[in-house]
Amino acid sequence: MILSPRCDLKIHEQPLSVTDLRCEQLTNPVGIDAVQPRLSWQLKSDQRNVVQTAYKIWVASSKELLDAGQPDIWNSGRVASDQSVLVSYKGKPLRSDMRCFWKVQVFSNKKDSAWSNVNEWSMGLLNAGDWKAKWIGYDKASPWDSVTQWSRLSARYFRKTFSTENKVQHAVLHIVGLGLYELYLNGKKVGDQVLAPAPTDYRKSVMYNSFDVSAYLNSGRNAIGVVLGNGRFFTMRQNYKPKKINTFGFPKLLLQLEITYANGSREWIVSDNSWKFTADGPIRTNNEYDGEEYDATKEFPGWATALFDDSKWREPELVKAPDGEIKAQMTLSMKVMDSIRPKNISRLNDSVYILDLGQNFAGWLRMKVKGPRGQRIQLRFAESLKPDGTLYTANLRDARVTDVYTLKGGGEEQWQPSFVYHGFRYVEITGYPGIPSVDDFTGLLISDQMAITGKLETSNATLNQVLKNAWWGIASNYKGMPVDCPQRNERQPWLGDRTQGALGESFLFNNATLYAKWLDDIQDAQTQEGAIPDVAPAFWNYYSDNVTWPAAYILVADMLYQQYGDRQSVVKHYPSMKKWMEYMQRRYMKEDLVTKDKYGDWCVPPESLELIRSKDPLRNTNGVLLATAYYYHLLNVMKRFAMLAGKPEDISVYDRLANRVKTAFNKAFLKNEDHYDNNTVTANLLPLYFGLVPEDRMAVVKEQLMQKLKQDNMHISTGVIGTQWLLRGLTKYGYPDAAFALATNTTYPSWGYMVQQGATTIWELWNGNTASPQMNSQNHVMLLGDLITWSFEDLAGIQSAPESVALKKIRMQPVFIKGLNNVEASYQSPYGIIKSSWKRTGNELEWSIEIPPNTTAAVTIPSGRITESGKPLKGAVDVKNNTTRLELGSGRYFLKAILAH
Repeated sequence: MILSPRCDLKIHEQPLSVTDLRCEQLTNPVGIDAVQPRLSWQLKSDQRNVVQTAYKIWVASSKELLDAGQPDIWNSGRVASDQSVLVSYKGKPLRSDMRCFWKVQVFSNKKDSAWSNVNEWSMGLLNAGDWKAKWIGYDKASPWDSVTQWSRLSARYFRKTFSTENKVQHAVLHIVGLGLYELYLNGKKVGDQVLAPAPTDYRKSVMYNSFDVSAYLNSGRNAIGVVLGNGRFFTMRQNYKPKKINTFGFPKLLLQLEITYANGSREWIVSDNSWKFTADGPIRTNNEYDGEEYDATKEFPGWATALFDDSKWREPELVKAPDGEIKAQMTLSMKVMDSIRPKNISRLNDSVYILDLGQNFAGWLRMKVKGPRGQRIQLRFAESLKPDGTLYTANLRDARVTDVYTLKGGGEEQWQPSFVYHGFRYVEITGYPGIPSVDDFTGLLISDQMAITGKLETSNATLNQVLKNAWWGIASNYKGMPVDCPQRNERQPWLGDRTQGALGESFLFNNATLYAKWLDDIQDAQTQEGAIPDVAPAFWNYYSDNVTWPAAYILVADMLYQQYGDRQSVVKHYPSMKKWMEYMQRRYMKEDLVTKDKYGDWCVPPESLELIRSKDPLRNTNGVLLATAYYYHLLNVMKRFAMLAGKPEDISVYDRLANRVKTAFNKAFLKNEDHYDNNTVTANLLPLYFGLVPEDRMAVVKEQLMQKLKQDNMHISTGVIGTQWLLRGLTKYGYPDAAFALATNTTYPSWGYMVQQGATTIWELWNGNTASPQMNSQNHVMLLGDLITWSFEDLAGIQSAPESVALKKIRMQPVFIKGLNNVEASYQSPYGIIKSSWKRTGNELEWSIEIPPNTTAAVTIPSGRITESGKPLKGAVDVKNNTTRLELGSGRYFLKAILAH
């Protein structure tokens, strides 16, 4: 256990231990392709001021060897280091399908730990020649299918029987199932993943998943079964806008099962034309935008078992491999992450009911039903209702969002789709036999498998609900890539939405592997000339050559480094980032200003509630100002990246250009020596936050920023770009009360206004309840800006100190805002749990802090009579700011301050 907040309580001291062993930020990865994996662990101790001083790692080819003290793959020896996050493997070269068992011992300034429990990782197929399998499929539509703007393509079913004559010691299966797959062995579904593998630009890369299937195999006859859905590979809108929408081909399969027997022999079961195939199964169509249709009368029970008669099935075709390189998927697949009990069900007419889940989310509906064979039930999905109680679907564009289930009869049936997801709160149910009840349905949230890392609650109910809405919106839009919306015919991974959003999301979810994968998607999408698209993977051909959207490539890499200590992502992508920076300079920089912008400060609150975008030039910020300010900021980030990447010679190049850009920027946009351009909040905020404002002009520009907010009655007037820096910027420059007012407003335009209108997620538009349905998604994340980051870093005081990464040293300096009585927050950092809970009553402030082992914290508290667990405490006093700074080691602390005023 860890120390009680009050250290005057007597407790039993527990020894130092090591937990949460991870390889490549995954707990037990199977089939990784990192030839130098990175290992992490966490320390646990109830003592204060615990710091790791050294570690010892053992890696062996079997658990038995490790237990016997024979690390035949790597014995690091005692390494003097406090590093416990992303420690690079330095043992013997790793081979394909190799199993690695490892453990770690930690030495500290207090006590040394015992050896940790044993953990394991296994290697994937590291070389193209390791694949013995062949691509199989069926490169045409069946007679009942259609390939059109609204394609209908039935799922493809593949099976293979084989025998195991000897005792199986270990078995690993590698699969590439494009577009999506479900995998079965001897009738049992392998794994809990859904909608796998993760989507990519299949012309550049395709992902394989790996499974330890030792426990699935029988002695004697066995059977593999695979169902292929369409996913993003067989693109939903075939032959429709071919210049915009990329298509890749018909579904196809590559599968390889390697069995190691107890006698040391090995056998491979691979996909080839000896398999059996049919497309005439129960899944009649599956289209991410339009829905899935399942005819239970066409089921073939036991089809994935060895006893099934497949004599009427045909041989699959040997098909051309996709162009992309086969890579191990290094992020966990999607799965059912939560279940939702419906709120109520209402009857529209004799055959139509409306189900209300009570929460907007992305996933699907599981249904129980009993009825006659051939009965057809239709499910249509929407985020909201019309005034007459029917579904509001105008904002879904041409997405048909309809599932259909045909009963087989004979008893209770249960069904849920396999290869689609919907963004919805409401479901229109047609054709259900009898009278349905809420007990017949369950909503299932489909999202990437991520640990929930953070929780934050305050005394302000509006802010709490906004943060809850943000959680549901973010979870809904994690789909193997970060997408913009889960409901209409878009669902695209827009870069601009996550430029700063990824940082806020990291406080709620451990999104490290997802965003590392997304950087690869962006790199895959870069053109030979250096351009980066607005959408990656590049399912849409959108190369607008603006700065603010592609900036995500650099700023998300910065997030991975700052939040998780992931230096490798920076080093890996540095050449491509540099290439893009040079491309934009070469093509669009004139007189040291970047002259190209596409989207402006996207989605500022418009002057009319019916408009999607403002037409008022006084509300909109100059695109050249946006592009140039962002480019300047990115130059400064690239200076840090150059040092991390071992390219110090680049720093002076960036520095000289940044100085020229700063001069040109102020010459072009600093007006009357006190504001920028047309004086929007964004126009003044970006120069302040990015360090473009001359030192002697800082005070007047800050004042102009504040005056503009007052003119807007302390409401949001920024779009996607400005809002990314808004609350942190106001707090940084001395206006935390203004930031709090913006965060908690309940009138238009504000996040609280969405709450007041009944929203359970974040909207695409500030006026999403009144704007044209052409663009008013009710489950979006781009308008969150820096709200979540500000809540954790500034309200709770949980952030990395400027000289640190991954919260190795924590900066705890909350803004104790008037009108906010308490904040309670926790964050699972790479080093362990960080907690910050404060409460203010009159002039008395109480603050409980938890700092994980192997970290320290710089804690700033308002000056006054300060005690820690009842004992007087002194620190470094900052008279100017009336604060006291404390340097604390790991442990739990209970601070109390009696403030002078």
